[in-house]
Amino acid sequence: MGSSERANFKNPVVSWVDERLPIFTLMQKEYGVFPTPKNFNYFWNFGAIAMFMLVAMIVSGIVLAMHYTANTHLAFDSVERIMRDVNGGWLIRYIHMNGASFFFVAVYIHIFRGMYYGSYKRPRELLWILGVVIFLLMMATAFIGYVLPWGQMSLWGATVITNLFSAIPLVGQSIVTLLWGGFSIDNPTLTRFFALHYLLPFVIFAVVFLHVWALHVTGSNNPLGIDTKGPQDTLPFHPYYTMKDTFGLAVFLIIYAVFIFYMPNALGHPDNYIPANPLVTPAHIVPEWYFLPFYAMLRAITFDIGIPFTDVVIIDAKLLGVLTMFGSIALLFVLPWLDSHPIRSARFRPLFKLFLLALVVDFVFLGYVGSQPADATFLGLSLSYFGLAGTVYYYGFFLVALPWLSKNEKGRELPASIHESVLNQSKDAH
Repeated sequence: MGSSERANFKNPVVSWVDERLPIFTLMQKEYGVFPTPKNFNYFWNFGAIAMFMLVAMIVSGIVLAMHYTANTHLAFDSVERIMRDVNGGWLIRYIHMNGASFFFVAVYIHIFRGMYYGSYKRPRELLWILGVVIFLLMMATAFIGYVLPWGQMSLWGATVITNLFSAIPLVGQSIVTLLWGGFSIDNPTLTRFFALHYLLPFVIFAVVFLHVWALHVTGSNNPLGIDTKGPQDTLPFHPYYTMKDTFGLAVFLIIYAVFIFYMPNALGHPDNYIPANPLVTPAHIVPEWYFLPFYAMLRAITFDIGIPFTDVVIIDAKLLGVLTMFGSIALLFVLPWLDSHPIRSARFRPLFKLFLLALVVDFVFLGYVGSQPADATFLGLSLSYFGLAGTVYYYGFFLVALPWLSKNEKGRELPASIHESVLNQSKDAH
């Protein structure tokens, strides 16, 4: 890179390094003067918040790994030792334990923002797909991390989830054996789960790098869902959005700190403070809250698919439930092609907005259903019926509503430019 292409830095050390390795010029270009739409709202903070939470999880996880023992006889006691004997160990563990939940909070809001404002549409399809890959990696990392304390819910949660793979025809049992490292959940299982839990966050970080790279190639979407038409529509990322992100992060961290210091176990399960016992099954096996909607979909499928009026079963209930659960995430990969409407933002698509907000309510309701015992009832009916209804709407939104809306919803007239819209909002405020 020639000197004319490099940024000028007053600090002589920074300038010396940048002349030989222009990393500071790259940062200035990508995070300093990078043109960003001037109408971002606070929903755009959650990408930066999610990045901060990933770094916090990696740093706290490395410290915890220094004191953890991946052995079925010692794991539970090593976690208790971290809590009681390691200096600041209780704080590091609560940061990590609650950090998983807050990481998912940030990512769920980030996903909702992407869906609401159409950030998955051309030319950002690959950007969206990389985001879904990050989400899947997060789910895998969180699941195997939940097993490591080796409490009752850790053991039995691992038993239930890993056994799901046995429903896959022909290779299912081999996959389960590979995951377990034997023929039951034991020491080899815990060892490989610990190794994977340590490795996967760095894989996530690598995919996040690609995600951000793709973002800087295509540029950011915005609440209006229209492309920028010149410098009048943009602002440099620094200091405008660095300050806005810092404020949003500060508010987020205050709420995070309240949970860490005042209610650190509110998002966990009390059974995980009981050492794992393969001879005692908990009364109600339940995953972490961020998996509950998908768990509800899994449990909602209690019927086989077969040839009518015969006993021939084509897909049994267990396999169908697994396909339904994983299919609910697979739908996100093809979302850019399911919704082909030319208007991106839900602000100008009233029907799409209605269906999407109903999906959010449905997702939260599925989370509630997944948190309840399998035999629970509501209004005299089994909750499994409500879980099935919620699952039907979830799939109906993606496979029926979106294609129909793409062809039939007219939408409202879009503003001429971001700059004009911002000026009009300013005039209305005055």
